[in-house]
Amino acid sequence: MAQMKPRTLSGFMELLPARQVQFDRMVEILRKSYSLYGFTPLDTPLIEASEVLLAKGGGETEKQIYRFTKGDTDLSLRFDLTVPLAKYVALHHNELSFPFRRFQIGKVYRGERAQRGRFREFYQADIDVIGDGKLDIINEAEIPAIIYRTFTDLGLKRFKIRINNRKVLNGLFALLGLEERAGDVMRTIDKLEKIGPEKVTAILRDDFAVPADTTRTLLDLLSAADPMAALAPFQGRNPLFDQGVEELSTVVKYLAAFGVPADHFMVDLTIARGLDYYTGTVYETVMLDHPEIGSICSGGRYDNLAEYYTDKQLPGVGISIGLTRLFFVLEDQGYLNDALNTAPADVLILPMTEDLSPAISFATALRQAGVRAQLHCEQKKFKQKLSYADKLAIPFAAFLGEDEVAQGQVTVKNLITGQQQTLSPAAGVELISAWLSGQGQAAPIREPEEA
Repeated sequence: MAQMKPRTLSGFMELLPARQVQFDRMVEILRKSYSLYGFTPLDTPLIEASEVLLAKGGGETEKQIYRFTKGDTDLSLRFDLTVPLAKYVALHHNELSFPFRRFQIGKVYRGERAQRGRFREFYQADIDVIGDGKLDIINEAEIPAIIYRTFTDLGLKRFKIRINNRKVLNGLFALLGLEERAGDVMRTIDKLEKIGPEKVTAILRDDFAVPADTTRTLLDLLSAADPMAALAPFQGRNPLFDQGVEELSTVVKYLAAFGVPADHFMVDLTIARGLDYYTGTVYETVMLDHPEIGSICSGGRYDNLAEYYTDKQLPGVGISIGLTRLFFVLEDQGYLNDALNTAPADVLILPMTEDLSPAISFATALRQAGVRAQLHCEQKKFKQKLSYADKLAIPFAAFLGEDEVAQGQVTVKNLITGQQQTLSPAAGVELISAWLSGQGQAAPIREPEEA
């Protein structure tokens, strides 16, 4: 039989065991962080009816979606976690309690051109707070605290959360006579950091006929050192603008109480977010030492999550982390903490007698104490077994030879320090447990300057 060469599809990430442990540790921290803020876990199907996923219709989404038929059924793989959430809330509205706070970490699929750091199958980590009719501004003020807590727990230190409000921009565009071109202007200024003020000015002038003095006023305001002070002269002239400034001021006011240090956030009036459904506060989070990477966490406030599925008004606020891309970027930039314990077990037990009962009993005692134990009973040389433990970075080995079994003891060796003791199984469990508790759980990310 001819053998087929194994391969992984382009755009699909497949990790070796140690890296998989690091990735799973990141997911574990995200789950814990989100749970601290009262978010409930949610999982939705990978496959949905195409008409449900594409209710909004057309555009780039339909070009990128993985779509197929099974019998007479038109099916698609989910391309984000927001549309499934909208369907879920619309479907279960009468069974949910509002505000509904959910987090979801799962795979999504987009058939776009695969390239470095851009995947076709990838994990997203989303949180959203959904209101029934109304949603208080305090929810928008809490989001940066969740971002700060999450990235700090992951091990990142040098990052900044940039905050703006779409009402401020929309109101400002109305004041400057740009209301009819607001969408185009907003998408253009969203590129300000990437392409610079000169190119933005040229696009506004050449593509959208924005007068030079209006462009100058707009860009001067967007680049102001104190954005809130720069907004003050425009207040009292447009209700939407005033509402946006008030909301932005409220968000900023509460950040310190929520535990967000002043050096980890800033008001940035250039943050527009390209997606049209954001209507209030918007967020982008960047790594200070790698601004070229772009936002590693973004989102904002929207007015009606499920408008394509129900007449009920369901406003919300949420953020999303492209977890697979973030992991790839962190690995690429040397941020993954190689000191993290990625071993699949804490103890490798090596029986050396025909009767395996003592070794099995010791493994059972370790596991009951919460210590991860693996029995190695393969017919291999002793040196090969220790090499196996070394390759997997297992910190302890336990030997049960004839002498140990006869005396009701076990020999425990710390493979990191080289120290070895022969003691009772109960004392062995206690020794290993004490050492492990003293090690703690390292963060999966370590910034290069700490290495």
